[in-house]
Amino acid sequence: TPLLLLFCSFWSHMSRSTVGYDSIIQHLNNGRKNCKEFEDFLKERASIEEKYGKDLLNLSRKKPCGQSEINTLKRALEVFKQQVDNVAQCHIQLAQTLREEARKMEEFREKQKLQQKKTELIMDAAHKQKSLQFKKTMDAKKNYEQKCRDKDEAEQAVHRSANLVNPKQQEKLFVKLATSKTAVEDSDKAYMLHVNTLDKIREEWQSEHIKACQVFEAQECERINFFRNALWLHMNQLSQQCVTSDNMYEEVRKSLEMCSIEKDIEYFVNQRKTGQTPPAPIMYENFYSPQKNAAPPGKATGPNVASLMLLCILPFAGDPDYSLIGDYSLIYQ
Repeated sequence: TPLLLLFCSFWSHMSRSTVGYDSIIQHLNNGRKNCKEFEDFLKERASIEEKYGKDLLNLSRKKPCGQSEINTLKRALEVFKQQVDNVAQCHIQLAQTLREEARKMEEFREKQKLQQKKTELIMDAAHKQKSLQFKKTMDAKKNYEQKCRDKDEAEQAVHRSANLVNPKQQEKLFVKLATSKTAVEDSDKAYMLHVNTLDKIREEWQSEHIKACQVFEAQECERINFFRNALWLHMNQLSQQCVTSDNMYEEVRKSLEMCSIEKDIEYFVNQRKTGQTPPAPIMYENFYSPQKNAAPPGKATGPNVASLMLLCILPFAGDPDYSLIGDYSLIYQ
């Protein structure tokens, strides 16, 4: 990815301030945190996929589902159970794939962390050196300014003592003035030396800052690209899981298309049939005239029971001819 050098827009107007640099570091740390969150998301999704796959596997292998079906529907159910088993295996495999992607994200995140740390160490040293030299320069400036004030006071004292008769006092004032002038010159040289040193350190720090911004920008471009591709790949994996599952379910649909109601019924009849002739009806047999009610040879059944009404006209139990009764009538309707 080409560098846009946009991270070089994080300068601070104050010499000792690192607010721009700190903002970049905070952004990079947040980026790694986002990668860690996605990494944890993948791990948790993998656990969900694995649990679902194992539960589905147990369901497919242990739970009865139409186990007494026969013929074509039985074969369709066998295909169904097998494909559910295959789908479960795919979810378990997806869980392993997601864990592998999480591992890659973790490796990338750690690699970027080490790269950032190396640059941060260089920048921390540059910041520390610049900060120390800035303090020395400010101390030299304060000393220089104080020496200038001391010289000014010595000059004013000499002017005020111009009318004094005591030569010893005047001499002391002139000596003090000369000493203060020397101190000003020395402090001025020291101050200028510190300023020049600070400027060299500032230029070195500025150069390192630009390099660091380039490294950090390249690192952020790489992170965004890696994160985007990882998310894209994750979506492809989930889509492929759906396609694979649908292909397996299609096998079930194909087996269902081969089911034949007529064949399954015919198969059941052929395997379990017990006979094609219904049992003969139970005929009335008169205890006293069994021959009259015997069916003629070759005829297995009597009249249709549904259309037959049998009317037996029997005398009272007190009739003396009760034991000789043979009169009865069959009324066909």
